[in-house]
Amino acid sequence: MNRGLLIVICMGIVTACSPTSQEFPSKPITVIVPWEAGGGTDSLARAFVNEAAKVFPVPFTVVNRAGGSGAIGHSSGMTARPDGYTVTMITFELCSYKPLKRAEISYTGFKPVIQINEDPAAITVRADSPWTTLSEFLDYARAHPKEVTVGNSGPGAVWHLGALRLEKLAGVEFTHIPHDGAKPAVTQLLGGHIAAVAVSPAEVLQYTQTGTLRCLGIMSESRFPELPDVPTFREQGIDLVHGTWRGLAVPKQTPDEIVAKLEAGFKETFDSPEFQKAAQTALLGLRYRGSAEFSEFLQSESETIAALLEHLEL
Repeated sequence: MNRGLLIVICMGIVTACSPTSQEFPSKPITVIVPWEAGGGTDSLARAFVNEAAKVFPVPFTVVNRAGGSGAIGHSSGMTARPDGYTVTMITFELCSYKPLKRAEISYTGFKPVIQINEDPAAITVRADSPWTTLSEFLDYARAHPKEVTVGNSGPGAVWHLGALRLEKLAGVEFTHIPHDGAKPAVTQLLGGHIAAVAVSPAEVLQYTQTGTLRCLGIMSESRFPELPDVPTFREQGIDLVHGTWRGLAVPKQTPDEIVAKLEAGFKETFDSPEFQKAAQTALLGLRYRGSAEFSEFLQSESETIAALLEHLEL
């Protein structure tokens, strides 16, 4: 056989076998959730894939791979075959593993597809506390270094980092009290054992609505819909936007053509009234960023967290 013809035939075989040349998607897509079933990330993922299955011509399956503060699931998604058929619901922790020296995993191992969620941090105190505004709270903290105890969901967790960022910007020093999750921290605040908590507004909503707790400010770009009278930090003169987030990503080597198809379909899914309603009912904030903007956000977020944790011992 002519050598040139043989080369052409071989090239054709390779092209035909390439996942980018096939009609994508042509088989079920798996979405890895790095956390236990029943949590916020899992609930959001399942609501999302229910609608994604109406957009794409294939079914979706959610697989929970929990453990290691999300590291096991993130690692599994990062090292999956880069063909678009394994998507990972990445979360805030992806930007903190390396700075905290917990795992050699970062956003650089993924190709972001779309961000779908963002939930801000908030500072909340008891309603019978002497502080009615964020300014009063911070003025007291400046005058009494380390006296104000602020509970969080665990050392190095997203809400703890929010309080650390507030310290740095406001020039105050808190005493941080870690808990095994946000709920135990809120329980300690209700009992008067700590002065404040740094958790999401959704996690204190029932108590703020009954007048037991008072939310002093929210670290978001806009006000929390269920607490319309609580101003953001920016409205109160502190340029701080911080919170957890969730999005979908694929392994770094996934072809751009496949990422583009996923991005287009996932944007349609995000915009669907059914998904929007499901997220709002669960009090999970909606935030859209496309692939390029999500990539820029992840880089900025990772750099901010690394700088914050550089000299911190946890």
